[in-house]
Amino acid sequence: MKIDISEITGILKQEISQYEAKLDVVKVGRVVEVGDGIARIYGLEGAMASEMLLFENDTIGEVFNLEEDSLAAVIYGDYTKVREGSDVRSTGRLMSVPVGDELIGRVVTPLGQPLDGGPAISAKTIRLLESDAPGIAQRQPVRQPLQTGLKSIDSMIPIGRGQRELIIGDRKTGKTAIALDTIINQKGKDVICVYVAIGQKDSTIAEVIDILRRHEALGYTIVIAASAGDSASMQYVAPYAGCAIAEHFMYDKHRDTLCIYDDLSKHAVAYRQLSLLLRRPAGREAYPGDIFYLHSRLLERSVKLSDKLGAGSLTALPIVETLEGQVSAYIPTNIISITDGQIYLQRDLFHAGVRPAIDVGISVSRVGGDAQVQAMKKVAGRLRLDLAAYYELLDFARLGTELDPASQRRLERGKRMVELLKQPQFTPLSVGEQVVTILAGSSGVLDDIPVEAVSSFATDMLRWLDDRDPDLVAEIDKTGKLSDELVSKLTDCANEYKAVYKETRP
Repeated sequence: MKIDISEITGILKQEISQYEAKLDVVKVGRVVEVGDGIARIYGLEGAMASEMLLFENDTIGEVFNLEEDSLAAVIYGDYTKVREGSDVRSTGRLMSVPVGDELIGRVVTPLGQPLDGGPAISAKTIRLLESDAPGIAQRQPVRQPLQTGLKSIDSMIPIGRGQRELIIGDRKTGKTAIALDTIINQKGKDVICVYVAIGQKDSTIAEVIDILRRHEALGYTIVIAASAGDSASMQYVAPYAGCAIAEHFMYDKHRDTLCIYDDLSKHAVAYRQLSLLLRRPAGREAYPGDIFYLHSRLLERSVKLSDKLGAGSLTALPIVETLEGQVSAYIPTNIISITDGQIYLQRDLFHAGVRPAIDVGISVSRVGGDAQVQAMKKVAGRLRLDLAAYYELLDFARLGTELDPASQRRLERGKRMVELLKQPQFTPLSVGEQVVTILAGSSGVLDDIPVEAVSSFATDMLRWLDDRDPDLVAEIDKTGKLSDELVSKLTDCANEYKAVYKETRP
Protein backbone atom coordinates (compact mmCIF):
# COMPACT_ATOMS: atom_id res chain seq x y z
CA MET A 1 0.00 0.00 0.00
CA LYS A 2 1.42 3.38 -1.07
CA ILE A 3 1.36 6.16 1.58
CA ASP A 4 0.33 9.59 0.31
CA ILE A 5 2.65 12.02 2.16
CA SER A 6 0.76 15.13 0.98
CA GLU A 7 -2.54 13.83 2.41
CA ILE A 8 -0.99 13.15 5.84
CA THR A 9 0.64 16.61 5.82
CA GLY A 10 -2.69 18.26 4.98
CA ILE A 11 -4.47 16.51 7.90
CA LEU A 12 -1.69 17.49 10.34
CA LYS A 13 -1.80 21.13 9.21
CA GLN A 14 -5.61 21.18 9.64
CA GLU A 15 -5.41 19.73 13.17
CA ILE A 16 -2.64 22.20 14.16
CA SER A 17 -4.69 25.15 12.87
CA GLN A 18 -7.71 24.04 14.97
CA TYR A 19 -5.73 23.53 18.17
CA GLU A 20 -6.66 25.81 21.07
CA ALA A 21 -4.72 25.93 24.31
CA LYS A 22 -7.25 25.49 27.12
CA LEU A 23 -6.21 25.98 30.70
CA ASP A 24 -8.40 24.35 33.35
CA VAL A 25 -8.07 26.47 36.48
CA VAL A 26 -9.30 24.98 39.76
CA LYS A 27 -9.10 26.86 43.03
CA VAL A 28 -7.71 24.56 45.70
CA GLY A 29 -7.54 25.12 49.44
CA ARG A 30 -6.27 23.02 52.31
CA VAL A 31 -8.02 21.65 55.39
CA VAL A 32 -6.36 23.17 58.47
CA GLU A 33 -8.63 21.66 61.11
CA VAL A 34 -11.53 19.20 61.05
CA GLY A 35 -13.89 17.84 63.69
CA ASP A 36 -17.59 17.31 64.48
CA GLY A 37 -18.62 17.89 60.86
CA ILE A 38 -16.86 21.28 60.58
CA ALA A 39 -13.73 21.95 58.50
CA ARG A 40 -11.53 25.06 58.66
CA ILE A 41 -9.96 25.74 55.28
CA TYR A 42 -7.08 27.97 54.22
CA GLY A 43 -6.44 29.20 50.69
CA LEU A 44 -9.89 29.72 49.15
CA GLU A 45 -9.92 33.53 49.25
CA GLY A 46 -12.51 33.89 46.46
CA ALA A 47 -15.09 31.50 47.96
CA MET A 48 -18.72 32.64 48.31
CA ALA A 49 -21.06 32.10 51.24
CA SER A 50 -23.14 28.91 50.67
CA GLU A 51 -20.75 27.77 47.91
CA MET A 52 -20.42 24.04 47.37
CA LEU A 53 -16.97 22.55 48.07
CA LEU A 54 -15.54 19.18 47.08
CA PHE A 55 -13.18 17.37 49.41
CA GLU A 56 -10.61 14.81 48.20
CA ASN A 57 -12.87 11.76 48.65
CA ASP A 58 -15.87 13.38 46.86
CA THR A 59 -17.44 14.42 50.15
CA ILE A 60 -19.53 17.58 49.73
CA GLY A 61 -19.25 20.65 51.94
CA GLU A 62 -20.77 24.12 52.11
CA VAL A 63 -19.12 27.42 53.02
CA PHE A 64 -20.70 28.82 56.19
CA ASN A 65 -18.29 31.31 57.75
CA LEU A 66 -16.08 33.71 55.75
CA GLU A 67 -13.27 34.79 58.08
CA GLU A 68 -10.26 37.05 57.64
CA ASP A 69 -7.62 34.46 56.73
CA SER A 70 -9.66 31.24 56.47
CA LEU A 71 -13.19 29.94 56.07
CA ALA A 72 -15.31 27.43 57.95
CA ALA A 73 -17.33 24.86 56.02
CA VAL A 74 -19.98 22.35 57.02
CA ILE A 75 -19.37 18.80 55.78
CA TYR A 76 -22.36 16.81 54.49
CA GLY A 77 -22.13 13.08 54.89
CA ASP A 78 -19.31 11.11 56.52
CA TYR A 79 -16.91 13.77 57.84
CA THR A 80 -14.55 11.11 59.26
CA LYS A 81 -13.12 10.66 55.74
CA VAL A 82 -11.89 14.26 55.68
CA ARG A 83 -8.33 14.64 57.02
CA GLU A 84 -6.24 17.60 58.04
CA GLY A 85 -3.92 18.65 55.23
CA SER A 86 -6.17 17.25 52.48
CA ASP A 87 -7.10 19.40 49.47
CA VAL A 88 -10.48 21.10 48.97
CA ARG A 89 -11.73 22.25 45.57
CA SER A 90 -13.98 25.21 44.96
CA THR A 91 -16.86 24.49 42.55
CA GLY A 92 -17.96 28.07 41.86
CA ARG A 93 -21.64 27.16 42.32
CA LEU A 94 -24.06 27.30 45.21
CA MET A 95 -25.39 24.20 46.97
CA SER A 96 -27.90 22.36 44.77
CA VAL A 97 -29.99 19.19 44.90
CA PRO A 98 -31.23 16.87 42.14
CA VAL A 99 -34.95 17.32 41.38
CA GLY A 100 -37.48 15.73 39.03
CA ASP A 101 -39.91 12.87 38.49
CA GLU A 102 -37.13 10.36 39.17
CA LEU A 103 -37.47 11.12 42.90
CA ILE A 104 -41.19 10.29 43.17
CA GLY A 105 -41.76 7.18 45.25
CA ARG A 106 -38.17 7.16 46.52
CA VAL A 107 -36.56 7.51 49.95
CA VAL A 108 -33.45 9.67 49.67
CA THR A 109 -30.94 11.64 51.73
CA PRO A 110 -31.06 15.46 51.57
CA LEU A 111 -28.36 15.26 48.86
CA GLY A 112 -30.46 12.95 46.67
CA GLN A 113 -28.68 9.65 47.43
CA PRO A 114 -31.06 6.64 47.64
CA LEU A 115 -31.80 5.01 51.00
CA ASP A 116 -34.40 2.50 49.78
CA GLY A 117 -32.02 0.06 48.12
CA GLY A 118 -33.13 1.19 44.66
CA PRO A 119 -30.97 2.41 41.77
CA ALA A 120 -29.05 5.69 41.96
CA ILE A 121 -31.06 8.83 41.20
CA SER A 122 -30.22 9.98 37.66
CA ALA A 123 -32.03 13.32 37.73
CA LYS A 124 -31.35 15.58 34.74
CA THR A 125 -32.26 18.76 36.63
CA ILE A 126 -30.73 20.34 39.71
CA ARG A 127 -32.13 23.20 41.77
CA LEU A 128 -30.55 25.61 44.22
CA LEU A 129 -31.00 24.50 47.81
CA GLU A 130 -32.03 28.00 48.84
CA SER A 131 -33.84 30.43 46.58
CA ASP A 132 -35.70 33.69 47.12
CA ALA A 133 -39.34 33.45 48.17
CA PRO A 134 -41.79 34.71 45.51
CA GLY A 135 -42.67 38.40 45.76
CA ILE A 136 -46.11 39.87 46.38
CA ALA A 137 -46.91 40.29 42.67
CA GLN A 138 -46.09 36.62 42.00
CA ARG A 139 -48.66 35.38 44.52
CA GLN A 140 -52.42 35.10 44.62
CA PRO A 141 -54.73 34.74 47.65
CA VAL A 142 -55.09 31.28 49.19
CA ARG A 143 -58.63 30.15 48.30
CA GLN A 144 -58.43 26.57 47.05
CA PRO A 145 -58.80 24.02 49.87
CA LEU A 146 -56.29 21.26 50.57
CA GLN A 147 -58.45 18.59 52.18
CA THR A 148 -56.90 16.58 55.02
CA GLY A 149 -59.78 14.09 55.17
CA LEU A 150 -60.14 14.84 58.91
CA LYS A 151 -63.54 16.22 59.96
CA SER A 152 -62.19 18.32 62.84
CA ILE A 153 -59.59 20.08 60.65
CA ASP A 154 -61.50 20.54 57.38
CA SER A 155 -64.54 21.91 59.26
CA MET A 156 -62.92 24.20 61.85
CA ILE A 157 -59.26 24.80 60.87
CA PRO A 158 -59.29 24.59 57.06
CA ILE A 159 -56.00 24.46 55.15
CA GLY A 160 -55.67 26.11 51.74
CA ARG A 161 -53.24 25.33 48.94
CA GLY A 162 -50.26 27.63 49.44
CA GLN A 163 -50.80 28.02 53.19
CA ARG A 164 -48.35 27.40 56.06
CA GLU A 165 -50.18 25.66 58.89
CA LEU A 166 -48.22 24.64 61.98
CA ILE A 167 -48.95 21.34 63.73
CA ILE A 168 -47.85 21.75 67.33
CA GLY A 169 -48.08 19.65 70.48
CA ASP A 170 -46.26 17.52 73.01
CA ARG A 171 -44.51 14.27 72.20
CA LYS A 172 -46.85 11.39 71.25
CA THR A 173 -50.02 13.45 70.71
CA GLY A 174 -50.61 12.49 67.05
CA LYS A 175 -48.75 15.24 65.11
CA THR A 176 -47.20 12.92 62.52
CA ALA A 177 -50.50 11.01 62.26
CA ILE A 178 -52.28 14.18 61.03
CA ALA A 179 -49.50 14.78 58.48
CA LEU A 180 -49.72 11.18 57.21
CA ASP A 181 -53.53 11.32 57.03
CA THR A 182 -53.19 14.46 54.90
CA ILE A 183 -50.75 12.72 52.53
CA ILE A 184 -53.00 9.64 52.25
CA ASN A 185 -56.00 11.88 51.48
CA GLN A 186 -54.20 13.39 48.45
CA LYS A 187 -54.58 10.12 46.54
CA GLY A 188 -56.06 10.88 43.12
CA LYS A 189 -55.96 14.65 43.69
CA ASP A 190 -52.79 15.34 41.62
CA VAL A 191 -50.75 16.66 44.57
CA ILE A 192 -47.05 15.81 44.93
CA CYS A 193 -46.18 15.25 48.60
CA VAL A 194 -42.72 15.65 50.16
CA TYR A 195 -42.20 14.25 53.67
CA VAL A 196 -39.02 15.48 55.36
CA ALA A 197 -37.98 13.50 58.44
CA ILE A 198 -35.57 15.54 60.60
CA GLY A 199 -33.85 13.88 63.56
CA GLN A 200 -36.38 11.01 63.76
CA LYS A 201 -35.40 7.50 64.82
CA ASP A 202 -34.67 5.14 61.91
CA SER A 203 -37.44 2.81 63.14
CA THR A 204 -39.96 5.70 63.12
CA ILE A 205 -39.02 6.67 59.54
CA ALA A 206 -39.29 3.01 58.45
CA GLU A 207 -42.78 2.87 60.02
CA VAL A 208 -43.85 6.05 58.16
CA ILE A 209 -42.63 4.60 54.84
CA ASP A 210 -44.47 1.33 55.53
CA ILE A 211 -47.73 3.23 56.29
CA LEU A 212 -47.42 5.23 53.05
CA ARG A 213 -46.71 2.07 51.07
CA ARG A 214 -49.66 0.16 52.60
CA HIS A 215 -52.06 3.00 51.78
CA GLU A 216 -50.66 3.33 48.22
CA ALA A 217 -49.46 6.86 48.91
CA LEU A 218 -45.78 6.32 48.07
CA GLY A 219 -46.58 6.61 44.36
CA TYR A 220 -46.93 10.41 44.66
CA THR A 221 -44.67 11.00 47.68
CA ILE A 222 -40.95 11.73 48.11
CA VAL A 223 -39.42 10.91 51.50
CA ILE A 224 -36.28 12.80 52.55
CA ALA A 225 -34.68 11.25 55.60
CA ALA A 226 -32.08 12.81 57.91
CA SER A 227 -32.40 10.53 60.90
CA ALA A 228 -31.17 11.00 64.47
CA GLY A 229 -28.10 8.97 63.53
CA ASP A 230 -27.12 11.44 60.78
CA SER A 231 -24.90 14.45 61.38
CA ALA A 232 -26.31 17.81 62.48
CA SER A 233 -25.39 19.23 59.05
CA MET A 234 -27.60 16.67 57.24
CA GLN A 235 -30.49 17.43 59.62
CA TYR A 236 -29.97 21.16 59.01
CA VAL A 237 -30.06 20.89 55.21
CA ALA A 238 -32.99 18.42 54.95
CA PRO A 239 -35.98 20.85 54.95
CA TYR A 240 -34.32 23.14 52.38
CA ALA A 241 -33.74 20.13 50.12
CA GLY A 242 -37.38 19.09 50.51
CA CYS A 243 -38.59 22.60 49.72
CA ALA A 244 -36.35 22.81 46.60
CA ILE A 245 -37.71 19.48 45.31
CA ALA A 246 -41.32 20.64 45.87
CA GLU A 247 -40.55 23.99 44.17
CA HIS A 248 -39.44 22.15 41.00
CA PHE A 249 -42.93 20.62 40.62
CA MET A 250 -44.60 23.93 41.50
CA TYR A 251 -42.61 26.21 39.17
CA ASP A 252 -41.65 23.89 36.31
CA LYS A 253 -44.63 21.49 36.24
CA HIS A 254 -47.29 23.97 37.55
CA ARG A 255 -48.51 21.40 40.07
CA ASP A 256 -49.82 21.57 43.62
CA THR A 257 -47.36 20.29 46.22
CA LEU A 258 -47.46 19.53 49.94
CA CYS A 259 -44.32 19.68 52.08
CA ILE A 260 -44.21 18.32 55.64
CA TYR A 261 -41.27 19.20 57.89
CA ASP A 262 -41.18 16.72 60.78
CA ASP A 263 -40.03 18.45 62.88
CA LEU A 264 -38.58 21.98 62.98
CA SER A 265 -37.73 21.93 66.70
CA LYS A 266 -35.11 19.24 65.97
CA HIS A 267 -34.01 21.29 62.96
CA ALA A 268 -33.41 24.31 65.24
CA VAL A 269 -31.37 22.14 67.64
CA ALA A 270 -29.21 20.88 64.74
CA TYR A 271 -28.59 24.47 63.58
CA ARG A 272 -27.73 25.52 67.13
CA GLN A 273 -25.16 22.71 67.29
CA LEU A 274 -23.57 23.80 64.00
CA SER A 275 -23.52 27.47 65.03
CA LEU A 276 -21.84 26.73 68.36
CA LEU A 277 -19.21 24.58 66.62
CA LEU A 278 -18.64 27.45 64.16
CA ARG A 279 -18.15 29.75 67.19
CA ARG A 280 -20.98 32.07 66.25
CA PRO A 281 -22.28 34.23 69.10
CA ALA A 282 -25.04 32.51 71.08
CA GLY A 283 -28.27 34.23 72.09
CA ARG A 284 -31.39 33.14 73.95
CA GLU A 285 -31.31 29.45 75.01
CA ALA A 286 -27.91 29.28 73.22
CA TYR A 287 -29.61 29.58 69.81
CA PRO A 288 -27.82 31.89 67.35
CA GLY A 289 -29.27 35.31 66.56
CA ASP A 290 -30.51 34.30 63.09
CA ILE A 291 -32.66 31.38 64.27
CA PHE A 292 -35.85 33.26 63.29
CA TYR A 293 -34.46 33.92 59.80
CA LEU A 294 -33.59 30.21 59.53
CA HIS A 295 -37.26 29.23 59.52
CA SER A 296 -38.78 32.35 57.95
CA ARG A 297 -36.70 31.98 54.77
CA LEU A 298 -37.85 28.36 54.54
CA LEU A 299 -41.56 28.84 55.23
CA GLU A 300 -41.90 32.04 53.15
CA ARG A 301 -41.26 29.88 50.07
CA SER A 302 -44.75 28.37 50.54
CA VAL A 303 -47.04 30.08 48.06
CA LYS A 304 -50.02 29.92 45.74
CA LEU A 305 -48.49 31.25 42.51
CA SER A 306 -50.31 33.69 40.24
CA ASP A 307 -52.06 32.39 37.11
CA LYS A 308 -49.35 34.02 35.00
CA LEU A 309 -46.75 31.74 36.63
CA GLY A 310 -48.85 28.59 36.22
CA ALA A 311 -50.94 28.73 39.44
CA GLY A 312 -48.93 25.96 41.15
CA SER A 313 -48.76 25.88 44.92
CA LEU A 314 -46.55 24.78 47.80
CA THR A 315 -48.40 24.08 51.04
CA ALA A 316 -46.22 23.67 54.15
CA LEU A 317 -47.17 21.71 57.26
CA PRO A 318 -44.29 22.30 59.68
CA ILE A 319 -44.39 20.25 62.90
CA VAL A 320 -43.07 21.52 66.23
CA GLU A 321 -42.75 19.53 69.43
CA THR A 322 -43.46 21.33 72.70
CA LEU A 323 -42.33 20.36 76.19
CA GLU A 324 -45.15 20.07 78.76
CA GLY A 325 -47.45 22.17 76.56
CA GLN A 326 -45.21 25.26 76.56
CA VAL A 327 -46.52 26.95 73.41
CA SER A 328 -44.85 30.19 74.55
CA ALA A 329 -41.31 28.73 74.36
CA TYR A 330 -38.73 30.34 72.03
CA ILE A 331 -38.90 28.16 68.88
CA PRO A 332 -42.71 27.55 68.98
CA THR A 333 -43.48 31.29 69.26
CA ASN A 334 -41.05 32.05 66.43
CA ILE A 335 -42.73 29.58 64.08
CA ILE A 336 -46.28 30.53 65.17
CA SER A 337 -45.49 34.12 64.13
CA ILE A 338 -44.28 32.95 60.69
CA THR A 339 -47.14 30.57 59.86
CA ASP A 340 -50.78 31.23 58.87
CA GLY A 341 -52.24 29.42 61.85
CA GLN A 342 -51.65 26.42 64.08
CA ILE A 343 -53.28 23.10 64.95
CA TYR A 344 -52.58 22.58 68.65
CA LEU A 345 -52.78 19.02 69.93
CA GLN A 346 -53.40 18.63 73.66
CA ARG A 347 -52.06 15.70 75.66
CA ASP A 348 -55.07 15.55 78.04
CA LEU A 349 -57.51 15.27 75.12
CA PHE A 350 -55.35 12.58 73.51
CA HIS A 351 -55.36 10.46 76.67
CA ALA A 352 -59.11 11.04 77.06
CA GLY A 353 -59.60 9.32 73.69
CA VAL A 354 -60.40 12.47 71.66
CA ARG A 355 -58.37 11.83 68.52
CA PRO A 356 -57.24 13.88 66.68
CA ALA A 357 -56.67 15.68 70.01
CA ILE A 358 -57.23 19.21 68.66
CA ASP A 359 -57.69 22.03 71.15
CA VAL A 360 -60.22 24.22 69.32
CA GLY A 361 -59.58 27.09 71.77
CA ILE A 362 -56.09 28.02 70.54
CA SER A 363 -56.04 26.24 67.17
CA VAL A 364 -56.69 28.64 64.30
CA SER A 365 -56.41 29.00 60.53
CA ARG A 366 -55.78 32.58 59.44
CA VAL A 367 -57.07 31.74 55.95
CA GLY A 368 -60.35 30.59 57.51
CA GLY A 369 -63.47 30.08 55.42
CA ASP A 370 -61.69 31.27 52.25
CA ALA A 371 -60.20 27.78 52.01
CA GLN A 372 -63.50 25.95 52.44
CA VAL A 373 -66.07 24.80 49.93
CA GLN A 374 -69.54 26.37 50.27
CA ALA A 375 -71.10 23.15 51.60
CA MET A 376 -68.62 22.89 54.48
CA LYS A 377 -69.02 26.59 55.32
CA LYS A 378 -72.77 26.11 55.54
CA VAL A 379 -72.73 23.18 57.99
CA ALA A 380 -69.63 24.08 60.02
CA GLY A 381 -70.10 27.83 60.38
CA ARG A 382 -70.96 27.71 64.08
CA LEU A 383 -69.27 24.41 64.95
CA ARG A 384 -66.14 25.97 66.40
CA LEU A 385 -68.07 28.45 68.59
CA ASP A 386 -70.45 25.72 69.75
CA LEU A 387 -67.57 23.46 70.77
CA ALA A 388 -65.84 26.32 72.62
CA ALA A 389 -69.13 27.03 74.46
CA TYR A 390 -69.48 23.31 75.25
CA TYR A 391 -66.04 23.13 76.89
CA GLU A 392 -66.87 26.24 78.92
CA LEU A 393 -70.16 24.68 80.09
CA LEU A 394 -68.32 21.46 80.89
CA ASP A 395 -66.06 23.34 83.30
CA PHE A 396 -69.17 24.77 85.05
CA ALA A 397 -70.77 21.33 85.23
CA ARG A 398 -67.61 19.87 86.81
CA LEU A 399 -67.90 22.43 89.59
CA GLY A 400 -71.34 21.05 90.40
CA THR A 401 -73.11 24.16 89.13
CA GLU A 402 -76.79 23.58 88.39
CA LEU A 403 -77.54 24.19 84.70
CA ASP A 404 -80.79 25.40 83.16
CA PRO A 405 -82.55 23.11 80.59
CA ALA A 406 -81.18 25.06 77.57
CA SER A 407 -77.60 24.74 78.85
CA GLN A 408 -78.21 21.07 79.61
CA ARG A 409 -79.35 20.49 76.01
CA ARG A 410 -76.29 22.34 74.68
CA LEU A 411 -74.07 20.19 76.89
CA GLU A 412 -75.65 16.98 75.62
CA ARG A 413 -75.29 18.06 71.98
CA GLY A 414 -71.69 19.14 72.61
CA LYS A 415 -70.85 15.65 73.93
CA ARG A 416 -72.22 14.15 70.73
CA MET A 417 -70.38 16.61 68.48
CA VAL A 418 -67.06 15.81 70.22
CA GLU A 419 -67.77 12.12 69.69
CA LEU A 420 -68.76 12.77 66.07
CA LEU A 421 -65.48 14.54 65.31
CA LYS A 422 -63.38 11.62 66.55
CA GLN A 423 -61.80 9.75 63.66
CA PRO A 424 -59.62 6.62 63.51
CA GLN A 425 -56.16 6.93 61.98
CA PHE A 426 -55.73 6.53 58.20
CA THR A 427 -59.48 6.64 57.40
CA PRO A 428 -59.84 10.00 55.58
CA LEU A 429 -63.33 11.06 54.53
CA SER A 430 -64.33 12.91 51.36
CA VAL A 431 -65.83 16.42 51.68
CA GLY A 432 -69.32 15.05 51.00
CA GLU A 433 -69.02 12.42 53.75
CA GLN A 434 -67.76 15.04 56.22
CA VAL A 435 -70.61 17.44 55.37
CA VAL A 436 -73.26 14.72 55.80
CA THR A 437 -71.80 13.63 59.15
CA ILE A 438 -71.55 17.16 60.59
CA LEU A 439 -75.04 18.04 59.29
CA ALA A 440 -76.50 15.03 61.14
CA GLY A 441 -74.95 16.31 64.38
CA SER A 442 -75.74 20.01 64.03
CA SER A 443 -79.37 19.42 62.91
CA GLY A 444 -80.14 17.48 66.11
CA VAL A 445 -80.56 14.03 64.51
CA LEU A 446 -78.09 12.53 67.01
CA ASP A 447 -79.56 14.17 70.12
CA ASP A 448 -81.34 10.99 71.24
CA ILE A 449 -78.55 8.57 70.19
CA PRO A 450 -76.45 7.34 73.16
CA VAL A 451 -73.09 9.21 73.28
CA GLU A 452 -71.01 6.01 73.08
CA ALA A 453 -72.90 4.93 69.92
CA VAL A 454 -72.45 8.21 67.96
CA SER A 455 -69.23 7.22 66.10
CA SER A 456 -70.56 3.84 64.97
CA PHE A 457 -73.93 5.43 64.04
CA ALA A 458 -72.17 8.01 61.79
CA THR A 459 -70.01 5.34 60.09
CA ASP A 460 -72.97 3.02 59.50
CA MET A 461 -75.14 5.90 58.26
CA LEU A 462 -72.56 6.80 55.58
CA ARG A 463 -72.43 3.16 54.48
CA TRP A 464 -76.24 2.96 54.38
CA LEU A 465 -76.49 6.23 52.44
CA ASP A 466 -73.89 4.98 49.93
CA ASP A 467 -76.05 1.91 49.24
CA ARG A 468 -79.39 3.78 49.20
CA ASP A 469 -78.56 7.01 47.33
CA PRO A 470 -74.85 7.47 46.52
CA ASP A 471 -75.59 10.47 44.28
CA LEU A 472 -76.30 12.72 47.30
CA VAL A 473 -72.74 12.55 48.65
CA ALA A 474 -71.27 12.48 45.13
CA GLU A 475 -73.08 15.74 44.29
CA ILE A 476 -71.42 17.54 47.24
CA ASP A 477 -68.01 16.07 46.30
CA LYS A 478 -68.43 17.22 42.71
CA THR A 479 -69.93 20.70 43.14
CA GLY A 480 -68.87 21.62 46.69
CA LYS A 481 -72.31 23.16 47.15
CA LEU A 482 -75.17 22.41 49.51
CA SER A 483 -78.61 23.74 48.57
CA ASP A 484 -81.49 24.01 51.05
CA GLU A 485 -83.25 21.25 49.11
CA LEU A 486 -80.23 18.95 49.53
CA VAL A 487 -80.04 19.80 53.27
CA SER A 488 -83.67 18.76 53.60
CA LYS A 489 -83.06 15.50 51.69
CA LEU A 490 -79.99 14.61 53.76
CA THR A 491 -81.77 15.38 57.05
CA ASP A 492 -84.69 13.17 56.00
CA CYS A 493 -82.27 10.37 55.07
CA ALA A 494 -80.48 10.69 58.44
CA ASN A 495 -83.83 10.49 60.30
CA GLU A 496 -84.89 7.53 58.16
CA TYR A 497 -81.67 5.70 58.99
CA LYS A 498 -82.09 6.56 62.69
CA ALA A 499 -85.45 4.77 62.65
CA VAL A 500 -83.81 1.72 61.00
CA TYR A 501 -80.92 1.91 63.50
CA LYS A 502 -83.23 1.98 66.52
CA GLU A 503 -85.18 -1.01 65.22
CA THR A 504 -82.04 -3.11 64.70
CA ARG A 505 -80.28 -2.08 67.95
CA PRO A 506 -81.86 -2.77 71.35
